[in-house]
Formats: sequence, C-alpha cells, structure tokens
Amino acid sequence: MPAYFQRPENALKRANEFLEVGKKQPALDVLYDVIKSKKHRTWQKIHEPIMLKYLELCVDLRKSHLAKEGLYQYKNICQQVNIKSLEDVVRAYLKLAEEKTETAKEESQQMVLDIEDLDNIQTPESVLLSAVSGEDTQDRTDRLLLTPWVKFLWESYRQCLDLLRNNSKVERLYHDIAQQAFKFCLQYTRKAEFRKLCDNLRMHLGQIQRHHNQSTAINLNNPESQSMHLETRLVQLDSAISMELWQEAFKAVEDIHGLFALSKKPPKPQLMANYYNKVSTVFWKSGNALFHACTLHRLYHLSREMRKNLTPEEMQRMSTRVLLATLSIPITPERTDIARLLDMDGIIVEKHRRLATLLGLQSPPTRQSLINDMVRFNLLQYVVPEVKELYNWLEVDFHPLKLCGRVTKVLNWVRDQVEKESDLQHYVPHLQNNTILRLLQQVAQIYQSIEFSRLASLVPFVDAFQLERSIVDAARHCDLQVRIDHTSRTLSFGSDLNYSTKEDSPVGPFLQNMPSEQIRNQLTAMSSSLAKAIQVIKPASLLQEHEEQSQQAITSYLKNARKEHQRILARRQTIEERKERLESLNIQREKEELEQREAELQKVRKAEEERLRQEAKEREKERIMQEHEQIKKKTVRERLEQIKKTELGAKAFKDIDIEDLEELDPDFIMAKQVEQLEKEKKELQERLKNQEKKIDYFERAKRLEEIPLIKKAYEEQRIKDMELWELQEEERITNMKMEREKALEHKQRMSRMMEDKENFLSKIKAARSFIYEEKLKQFQERLVEERKKRLEERKKQRKEDRRKSFYLQKEEEAQRIHEEQLKKEREERERLEQEQREEEEREYQERLRKLEEQERKQRARQLEIEERERRKEEERKAPEEKPSKVTHKNPVSNMLYTIHYRGSWRRGGDERKDEREAPPRPRERDRDGGEKSTWRSDKDKENLRRTKNETDDDGWTTVRR
Repeated sequence: MPAYFQRPENALKRANEFLEVGKKQPALDVLYDVIKSKKHRTWQKIHEPIMLKYLELCVDLRKSHLAKEGLYQYKNICQQVNIKSLEDVVRAYLKLAEEKTETAKEESQQMVLDIEDLDNIQTPESVLLSAVSGEDTQDRTDRLLLTPWVKFLWESYRQCLDLLRNNSKVERLYHDIAQQAFKFCLQYTRKAEFRKLCDNLRMHLGQIQRHHNQSTAINLNNPESQSMHLETRLVQLDSAISMELWQEAFKAVEDIHGLFALSKKPPKPQLMANYYNKVSTVFWKSGNALFHACTLHRLYHLSREMRKNLTPEEMQRMSTRVLLATLSIPITPERTDIARLLDMDGIIVEKHRRLATLLGLQSPPTRQSLINDMVRFNLLQYVVPEVKELYNWLEVDFHPLKLCGRVTKVLNWVRDQVEKESDLQHYVPHLQNNTILRLLQQVAQIYQSIEFSRLASLVPFVDAFQLERSIVDAARHCDLQVRIDHTSRTLSFGSDLNYSTKEDSPVGPFLQNMPSEQIRNQLTAMSSSLAKAIQVIKPASLLQEHEEQSQQAITSYLKNARKEHQRILARRQTIEERKERLESLNIQREKEELEQREAELQKVRKAEEERLRQEAKEREKERIMQEHEQIKKKTVRERLEQIKKTELGAKAFKDIDIEDLEELDPDFIMAKQVEQLEKEKKELQERLKNQEKKIDYFERAKRLEEIPLIKKAYEEQRIKDMELWELQEEERITNMKMEREKALEHKQRMSRMMEDKENFLSKIKAARSFIYEEKLKQFQERLVEERKKRLEERKKQRKEDRRKSFYLQKEEEAQRIHEEQLKKEREERERLEQEQREEEEREYQERLRKLEEQERKQRARQLEIEERERRKEEERKAPEEKPSKVTHKNPVSNMLYTIHYRGSWRRGGDERKDEREAPPRPRERDRDGGEKSTWRSDKDKENLRRTKNETDDDGWTTVRR
C-alpha cells in the first residue's frame, strides 16, 4: 500500500495535488481507496472533508454508482458515532447535483420532455428516429448537456432514499429528500420517474412495517413519524394532481388513509381539510360526482365544527359549492349496457364501499342521502341568494314550463363568476343534464304527447341533437316511458300500459301516477276498498282485534322496558363522553394556537436579529472591498515597476513615469506594449529566415547522399515481395478450385427439387384463384361506390375552392411580387457563386487531367512488364502441361480470378454452355482514385497502387493484383 494511505490526511493531500494538475479520475481513485479501506473504519473528523471532496468529484465526473458505494461506506463508518455528519454530507451531495443540473439547464434550451424514461434513454425507436430526423446542432447539444445531468440528479435522489430508509436517526432527512424528489419530477415533468418514486416510497413503508424489530427501525406509532409520513404523502398527492396523474393520486389517497388507520389519535383538522380538498379534486377528475359531493360535505362539516375564525364570505362560498356539487350528481347512476348484461352490481357496490372507507363512512352515500343531510343541517340559509332557490326548482317544485328558464338564470350567474369562483364552472354541464331529466319527468306526468319543437322551446340552453340524445338516455337508464315519432316529430309518454318501473327509479317532484302505474296498483286499491267495507260491516270484531293488538303491544313493552332503559342510559353516557372529548379537543386546539403565536413571535425576533446581522455583514463587506481596492492599486503599482525593470518594459515606458502610468488609460499602455512586441517580432522573423536558408541547404545535401541508398534498399525489398506474392497466389488458386468443386456438388443436389416446387406452386394457385376472383368482385363494387362518393365530395370541394380563391387572389398577387424580388436577388447571388465554383472546377479538372496522364503512362509501363513476365512463364511451363478437356478462353485463367457479368465469381475456362453472353463492362475509374475520390491530395494520387481490370470479348472481367 502506498505511504499516503497510512493516514487519511495524506490521501486528501494527494487528491488535491492531482486536482491541481487537472487529473480528477486519479484523485477520485485515491479517495475511494481510503473510504473502502478497513484500516479507517473508525470515524474521525478528517473523514467528512474527504467524503465531501469525494462526492464533489463524483458529481463532476457523473459517477453515480461510485457515489452510492461511498455513501454506504460512510454510513457504516459514522452511523454509531456522528449521524449528523452523514446528514451534512448527503445534503451537500444533493445540493451539488442540483446546482450542476440548474447550470446545464441555463446553458440548454431543452426541458427533457421528449424522453420517456431516464433509466432507458437510448431506445431502438429513438436511435432510428434520430437517424432519419433533421436534428440540428442545438438539439444534440441539449441532449448532451441537460439530459445526463437530469438523469444523474434522479439517480442521486433515488440512491439517497434507499440509503436512508427505515432509519429513525435520519427520518427527517429522508422525508426532505422525498419532497425534493417530488419537486424535481414536477419541475422537469418526469411522469415515469414520479411513478417509480411513488412505488419506492410505498415499498419503503412496507419494509418499515415488516422490519420494525431492528435497532434503528422507524416506529410508526410515534406521532412525529406519522406526521412526517402524512406530510410527504400530501406533497405526493399535490404533485400527482399538478401533473394530472390521477391513478397515482388515487394510490396516494389510499396511502394517506392507511396512515390514518395506523394512527391512534385523530389527525389535525388542518391536515384533514387539506386531505378532503385534494380528494374532492381526484374524485371529480375520475368522473365520480357522488363521492366528490360527499367529500365536499365532509369538508364543510369539518370547517364548521373546527374553524372558529370562519368568515361569513367563506361560509357562503363553501355552502354554494356544496349545493351545486350535490345537485350536479346524476339523478340515476350511469351504467353501460355491458354492465347491465354482466350483472356488475356487486362489483360497483364493493367499489363504493371502498371509496366510502377512504372518507371514513360506514356505508356508501347516495344522492338522496346527501340532499337530506343538506336540508337537515340547514345549509341552504348560507347559500348566495342567486343560487338558493335552485334546490326547490329541481327537487321540490313542480313547474315544467318555467323550470329551464329559472335554472338558466342560475347557470348564467355561475358563468359570470368565472374569475371569482372558477371551481363552480365545471358543474354547469351536469346541472343542465339533470334539469333536462327533471323536465322530461314532469312533462311525462302532464302530457300524453307533445311536439318536439314545443319541448325544445322549453330547453333553451341545448340544441335539438343534444336534447334528443338526452331523451334516449333517459329512456334507457332512467325508466322514463317516452317514445319519439320522427314522422310527426312528436313525443309520446306512458303509452305502454304493461310497463313496470323499477324500485330504484329516480324520485322528484310528483303530481300524478302514470297509466301503467295506476294499472299496476289496481289490486292494491281494490284491497283498500274491501278493508273499508269490512270496517262498516263488522265494527265490533274490529274493535276486539284492536284491543288485542294493544294488549300485545303493552306486554311487549313490559318485557323490553329494562333493556330500553339501559339503552337510554348508555346513550346519555355516550353523549357525556362526546362532550368531554370535544372539550379536550378545544383545549388542545387553544394550546396549539398559543404555541403557534409564540412560534410566530420567535420567528419575528429571529428575523430582526437576522436583519441586524445582515447589516453588520454588509458594513464589513464594504470595509473589506475598500481594503481590497487599496491592495489592488498597490499590486498594480508594483507590477508596473516590475514591467519597467524588464527590457521590453524599459523600452516601452522609458519616457513615462510610474505616477503617470497609474493615471494613463490602460488602452494606451497596451498599445505601447503591442508596438514594442511588433518591432521585436520583425527582428525575430529576419533571424529565423536566415537560419531557415542554412537548414534548407544542409537538408538538400543530405538527401543527395541518401538517394542511391534508398534505391538499393527498394530493389531488394521488391524482389522479396515478388517471391512472397507468387507463393500466396499459388495457395489461393488451389483453395478456389476446391471451393468451386464443392459449389457444383451443392448445385447438382439442389436441382432435383425444382419439379416438386413447381407442382406445389401450381396446386396453391389453383386453390386460391376462386377466392381471389370473389374478393376482386367485392373490391370492384366498393370501388364504384367509393368513386361516386369521392366525385361528389370533389364537386363540393371545387365549389369551396373557387369561392376561397377569389378572396386569396389579392394576397397571392402581393406575395408573388415579393417572391419575385427575392428570387431575383437569390438568382444574382447564385450566379456569382456558380461562377466562382466553375472557376474552381476548371482548376481542379486541369490538375486531375495531368494526374491521369501520369497514371496512364505508369499503367502502360506496368502492363508491358507483366506481359513480358507472363510470356516467359508460359514458355517455361508449356512442355510440362498435360492435355485438358476444358478449353480456356483466357491464357492466364489458371492464375487469375475472373468475374462473370452477372456478378458471380468463377475461374477462367469453367463457364457453362447454357450461360448467355453479355456485353463487356466498362472499367470503374473512380474505384480508388478517380473523379469521385476528390478528397485525396496530389501526392497521394501519385503514390497510389491501383487494381488493373481487363475485360475480354466474352464479357469476363479479369482482376489483377
């Protein structure tokens, strides 16, 4: 182990030395070895600056995994000794990550909205999209700058939460980091990370409940722990509502209710009010108007009971909102046809019970029960006068001809309050639907038939289409006996005498029964009439029966009198206990208000002390700035004296005094220095030019001596390369012959399958021809219909286009004149650029022509040498060759590769008779150095070794190496 690892101070010093020379990775490695070392497991004061420096390097290098390992090691070191040091280190780490992210955000224009998941930035779809999209330089810069820092910050939050979970000593820090993580998700709109964060917090809570026996485990029965958890969950709920993640918001509501169930004491009223307010928003966004209104009822009663400083204006606003929310509940629960067919009543009831549990209710509420509670608690007396009569018009009074007109006034008033009461605006559509349904119910009790136009005149706030849709929905879901006759444009009510309404049909203002209900109750009316007749015929027997019934009632009372007495006493005791509990709550609330006032006074005193401290600090800062200014002037004076002592300074300022320099303009001083530097620079250039001539003459002499030696070495190397090439060429030709024999065998073996393939294809085509013809016929029919439809649409579109073209003609004329002017300017600019490009192209073509001439002469010399070598080789091998059955059309086909015109590789002399001839292919001049390779320099083109191609009369191309 190195010497500087024996003590942590030496490691920190070594790391600082690496940082001074700009080597961050070695400095990080040094500190990492110290943190992981087993010799330094006892916490010392030096460990904290080492850890801070280590985390600073991890942030600069974006090494989140190393930061995680270091934090876990540091937690093991200081957990039992100084847990405050761990809190300081974690807060400093997150602060550094946040500052880096904010800096990157200021440098970038991107808001990281186009990345779905930070844990998986580069998906295959994003890579393909970036390859075909026109991504500019700024987008790439944003992705390189901001996205990695946002990902690093997210990983830092997640790692710190995993580090601090289920630890009672750092519980406050854990919840602060969780709230910071929610703010991060809200700031950068990170929905995927928000879901992961909620799941992690839910998992951590489950681990707390499972591992509560650990020494540092969190006790959920502690009121402070419960308060911190509830605060974090409320921030989570608020963030989910702000990001419109309603599923996560509902999960957060369930988590908060679970924490309420764990608490033995009732939560604070302010907390419950905040909870009910957010839950009402979640219920409304989920389309559950019933529980939305129920939540507002709970919030209203809580505010009336617990808030002493409730003003009349707030009371009026809350009462108005509760009334509108209650009346906005659909009169009948909307159910789809699938729900009716699948008998989902049990599932719906279970869902309502679970939602009622979240509000602390024993049974699910109904619309009628909420209206009854509203009347029982006399809520209508606090409602604004403009809305107060809305309850009577919709639920009590029977006046169908004036119903919609009265409700329209209320809705207009609600729309006018958009700036003051924006929360009331979303109740308007629901109130309109309920008003239409009440109107249909009342009209059905009066009219047997009514014209549709007459009914539409009674509903001024909807059009005919919406009204007809509401009538159909009422007939389907609300058990309303109505039938629409489109021929006469009338509505018929109660025409089916055999119709039987359901027991849960909606109730409202009532005038008389429908004919079907009268027929259904005929037996009941007959029974009542017969009972009255019996009373007239047998009055004595009836009196005796009444007396017997009264005796039975007295006997039953005597049996249960003691139980009833005990029940009454128990009820009295319950009332007394409730009063005592309310008194204790009032005392506790007064105590909390007193503590709050004391805290506010303490806060004011601290603010005053902070102000005085800030003023003292400002005065001290001004004094220090003055001292710095004096020191700066002194330093400048000393610096000028040092410059004047130098040769350059003495020359530049030989006629100027130091006191004058302090008063001179800095630009004048700089101009003097630049003038002297230019003078010395010219002298230096002259000396360098003379020295360059000497070096040039010396180099020429050396190269004249080197030329014979280089030629000799080149000849030796060329002979060796020729021998090696001949050996490799023989080996290559042998291998190609073997490969061709194998390829011929495979072709012969696969050719036997051609007949079977043709038979199979003929069977398939014969079997599917009938289906094809049938589908083709159907397609032709649809084509004719679609053509007629599109011709009609095209005719309408042409009319519309001709109408629009008249209005656009003047604008197009002005635009055309402007475009012509721009076009002339652009053509002139392009003409000048084209002339410049043509001049450059002519110069380039001249250079290229000279290079090609040199290459053509060199190629001719090489071909002549190769031809002589080939003839010598043929003369030497001619006596040794045996007769062959294969006729070679090229005499050097056994030594060279040949390429067929179709692109298949073959040897010379092995062509088949059934292959058809093709014209020869032209050479490719631009393969290695032609017109396309314009990026090569002139020197590279002169030294380039090319591949020589030859094409014979039969279309075979010979490649020479």
